[in-house]
Amino acid sequence: MYRYDEFDTRLVQERVEQFRRQTGRRLNGEMDEDQFLPLRLMNGVYLQLHAYMLRINVPYGAMCSRQIRQLAHIARTYDKGYGHFTTRQNIQFNWIQLKDVPDAQGDLAEVEMHCIQSSGNCIRNTTSDQYAGVAKDEIEDPRVYCEIIRQWSTLHPEFSYLPRKFKIAVTGSPNDRAAIALHDIGLRMHRNKNGEPGFEVLVGGGQGRTPFVAKTIRDWLPPEHLLSYLEAILRVYNMDGRRDNKWKARIKILVHQTGLEEFRRLVDTEWEQIRDSVLKLPQAEIDRINAYFAPPDYEKLDDAGEAVAAWRADNADFDAWVRVNVADHKTPGYAIVNISLKSPNQPPGDMTAAQMDAFANLADEYSFGELRVNHRQNLVLADVEQLRLWELWEKLRALDLATPNIGHVSDMIVCPGLDYCSLANARSIPIAQEINERFSDMDRAHDIGELTINISGCMNACGHHHVGHIGILGVDKRGKEFYQFTLGGSSDQAASLGDRTGPGFPADKAVDAVETILNTYIEIRKDGERFLDTYRRMGMAPFKEALYGTF
Repeated sequence: MYRYDEFDTRLVQERVEQFRRQTGRRLNGEMDEDQFLPLRLMNGVYLQLHAYMLRINVPYGAMCSRQIRQLAHIARTYDKGYGHFTTRQNIQFNWIQLKDVPDAQGDLAEVEMHCIQSSGNCIRNTTSDQYAGVAKDEIEDPRVYCEIIRQWSTLHPEFSYLPRKFKIAVTGSPNDRAAIALHDIGLRMHRNKNGEPGFEVLVGGGQGRTPFVAKTIRDWLPPEHLLSYLEAILRVYNMDGRRDNKWKARIKILVHQTGLEEFRRLVDTEWEQIRDSVLKLPQAEIDRINAYFAPPDYEKLDDAGEAVAAWRADNADFDAWVRVNVADHKTPGYAIVNISLKSPNQPPGDMTAAQMDAFANLADEYSFGELRVNHRQNLVLADVEQLRLWELWEKLRALDLATPNIGHVSDMIVCPGLDYCSLANARSIPIAQEINERFSDMDRAHDIGELTINISGCMNACGHHHVGHIGILGVDKRGKEFYQFTLGGSSDQAASLGDRTGPGFPADKAVDAVETILNTYIEIRKDGERFLDTYRRMGMAPFKEALYGTF
């Protein structure tokens, strides 16, 4: 994986000391909160409902064991002993004291991590496919281009104060595991008619109060022009994006109001001026970054599918785990292992310091010391020998990290909600925990099959409710928490926004509504049909009838 050079190291260390001085001025009263606000946001510090929160970048979701051990140290030393993984492949600590933030950032710098641009109106952490480099369907490793984007965008003088926050996602596979269509810019690697790899460029996706699925602005872009084309898009947005209304300031609104064809014309006009400038990527630079992501020293192994199948036949729990938590690896004899952070015993996406330390040891022992974070708030060990799956499973079970629910009903995206966030209208975590308890029978969950439930505590949509197969939005209704439902959303290569079912349900009826929806699906599905397929075939009518005829 990528290692800091002398420029990265100096930049991060200088930023730590700069923020230490700024924090000191805030604490001694030289600055008030309004003056401090833009400074702390550019350093990943939020003021939430009960405390400050620190958000730490995990570039394109890739970490080494040394880094997660340091996160465990920060959780124990400065927080309440746990961290929360987010949908931007980051981690945040929700109870940190402001006086401790510079020390925590200094500790992060020791292991090549930082919080720069994890918040604020700038280019945020670039996200990617959690299977990057090991997926069978991959054309090229997207981490290479994510790292190039990271270096280009960090403290970019032109784009440090954009009209609004800006998010980019990259996938190197036709099967989209990075939700590129829900980003300000999405990049999908594919081959043109000559077999050359390049990017389809999508623009104007996003959720929040006004959700949009991104539109294709360019069908195929050569990698050498990646940065110049991104810069052209951002220049148009920076010049023409709304700054008078934060709810209309995202690029999705600009694309919608301008129209895609006119927006494309504006971008192309800007691009013509810079496409062959210093932003043109030399192949030597792409190769240099690519060398950081060279495959690990794999053993020459035979496929161990028969041995794994025998273990599965002997143990139903192991079989259930392999069936949904283990994915195919492109190298014979290896497997990709997904680790669920959706145990019934803790909030979705949370991980304790003890679990982090133990998981770092497992990464060293089983996956070349590397791990991944995905946008659904789970972890991945990308390079596990098939013949070691049983022993890894046993160790994960001991850590409460072997819940066999990846891609199923209890594998939910959940924002912190009203338990933490000052913007939220309703709690998200208790609803998720009730759903987890209601559907704790894994045989039942596996019978329901592939399903995404996404929960947000407000219209800002940090829980991605718009694109859940079942989306749940918390709203305030005359001082009481209610939950609105949407059906049919998706964030994959066939991305779609969910349709609202109708009036919301009070908190004590929300999980009953989920059960009604799923019982209706089971009644009307065809053999082997996923929930999303059934909804797209049948539409809203049977679900709406079941919901509002019941309550």
